[in-house]
Amino acid sequence: MNRKTLVLPAVVGLLAPVLAACGGSDSGSGGDAIVVGTTDRFTASEEAPAPFDPAYAYDVGSWNVLRQTTQTLMIQPRGDGEPVPEAAEKCGFTDTGNERYACTLRDGLKFANGDAVTADDVKFSIERALSIKADSQVYGLLSTVDTVETQGDREVIFHLNTADATFPFKLSTPVAGIVNPDDYEKGKLREGFELTGSGPYTMKAEVKNDEMTKAVFTKNPDYKGSLKVNNDKVEMVSFDDAEAMGAALDKGDIDVMTRAMTPDQIRKLANATDGDIDLIEVAGLEIRYLGFNTDAPTVKDKAVRQAMAQLINRSELVSEVYGSQAEPLYSMVPASITGHSNSFFNKYGDPSVGKAKGMLEDAGIETPVKLTMHYTTDHYGAATKQEFEQLQKQLNDSGLFDIDIKGAPWDKFRPAELKGEYDVFGMGWFPDFPDADSFIAPFLDKDNTLNSPYANPEIRNTLIPESRREADRLSAVDSLTDIQDITAADVPVIPLWQGKQYVAAGDDVTGTAYLLNSSSTLQLWELGRGVSG
Repeated sequence: MNRKTLVLPAVVGLLAPVLAACGGSDSGSGGDAIVVGTTDRFTASEEAPAPFDPAYAYDVGSWNVLRQTTQTLMIQPRGDGEPVPEAAEKCGFTDTGNERYACTLRDGLKFANGDAVTADDVKFSIERALSIKADSQVYGLLSTVDTVETQGDREVIFHLNTADATFPFKLSTPVAGIVNPDDYEKGKLREGFELTGSGPYTMKAEVKNDEMTKAVFTKNPDYKGSLKVNNDKVEMVSFDDAEAMGAALDKGDIDVMTRAMTPDQIRKLANATDGDIDLIEVAGLEIRYLGFNTDAPTVKDKAVRQAMAQLINRSELVSEVYGSQAEPLYSMVPASITGHSNSFFNKYGDPSVGKAKGMLEDAGIETPVKLTMHYTTDHYGAATKQEFEQLQKQLNDSGLFDIDIKGAPWDKFRPAELKGEYDVFGMGWFPDFPDADSFIAPFLDKDNTLNSPYANPEIRNTLIPESRREADRLSAVDSLTDIQDITAADVPVIPLWQGKQYVAAGDDVTGTAYLLNSSSTLQLWELGRGVSG
């Protein structure tokens, strides 16, 4: 079979959901484990001791482990669209103001150890995440929860402190994962790599030097939910880099590779005319951006940040580093999401040294402005360094900046960023759910994921609450546009590009078209064994 590229259409927004049939112990393809490669690294350290605790985890790699094992009340459906019940039998708002949300659990739910899953366990799990307030800021997703009420063993009622039409989406994220109180303490994180849940798989970690090298996912025979599990076992292997992962695929040591392939690997696979590896292009909502510690002396004056926004040439950056695999982005809300607006282009237009120089002169800023931009060396793919070299060149060639760049591994980079040790830093974002709120609130609201000191009262107190009141997301566009315009003027972040996502797999593996959804959720249950063509 020739190598081929399958391009899947974007299926984002308020579309009719495509829901797989309920799973059970009679499904699964049997045979050898399907082996999936990734460059995600999973490290337990003093600074980040609990990579798989739902109350702490807040990166795409850890979430993709939790989504296989820790059940949530709701789940994003196979084809995107509105979330649908998962551990719940049914859920919905019971008032007209989107402030009271009730769920009924499926009958007979069990944790993998055989304990029954009850409404009290749901209440415990939500309240635990809110009380721990982990420094990852993941609890911010649950910020609209006021109280959680239970009625009997199966009824859970969420009383919200403000209207939140996006709340069903938030109940589909791992921070709302249901945990067993026997295994998770109320006020303390569960350290290390052990995790238990009621999801489609159980997981056993292989660990070396405080780093998980392999996760073995075994089908949970007691799972009850909305998913059809098409295999009995999947192994996820972490590689040091994309080249090692690609070599393992070529040798047949792994069946599938996901994130993060290099641009060169993707180009070669797309152009190959022989072999038995398929490249699948999947609709994606990944974005990259620069973040700022707006209290840092070097960038506290917004004229410095505005000048950087005026100088960065996104088209050149994408062309030089990513080619057709990415597109320039002029707002934190990507194209194809309801509420997207090209606010940064509307504000700054094409790159201009003259305009940037005028901004700095008007603010009395001495040039060249000396800055260090920080990036992570092992979390977003090998091209990140090249991307920052290109940004450095663009800014330094203007004569207005003297930029140094510095890389660090994710387990050092992320804690340092949260502590405010970086004035300027590069980050990626995979949305918690496919809605504009997931590209705005995590960066601009209270308890934001960056621990950013930037706080705009109009955004936090008026515009975000206004946008969340609208169940029809088209009705929220005016509020969302205002938020993006303020962000472009104040520049607490600079959006850079949005990317596509890819899967490469042997052609005897089925289900690869649905392995990743638009939010980069890994759906291992979709994989199966077929017949090589």
